[in-house]
Amino acid sequence: QVQLVESGGGLVQPGGSLRLSCAASGFSFSTYDMSWYRQAPGKERELVAAITSAGGITNYADSVKGRFTISRDNAKNTVYLQMNSLKPDDTAVYYCNAKKYLWYWGQGTQVTISS
Repeated sequence: QVQLVESGGGLVQPGGSLRLSCAASGFSFSTYDMSWYRQAPGKERELVAAITSAGGITNYADSVKGRFTISRDNAKNTVYLQMNSLKPDDTAVYYCNAKKYLWYWGQGTQVTISS
């Protein structure tokens, strides 16, 4: 069955860094566009970063441009989100998403930025 398993979340001080990983299985990972979304308490889920199936095109929410980097390793069926210069406003549950004809979601990983 399809699985997207996120890892790498945690509690970090402002200005710190985290690297999220999403391990995929059960579908043809290299043919799917992949994204990271996040949802903060009381807010709607929002797109953070996206990468095309071959990794040639990326795009980012304005709020994370220059601080976050999305990448993928199709040989390992894994997508990453490197997050630097983290701010309290980045606190949210981060979800991995796979998109082609269908959308698949992971269970989410909590990221908390606090001193």
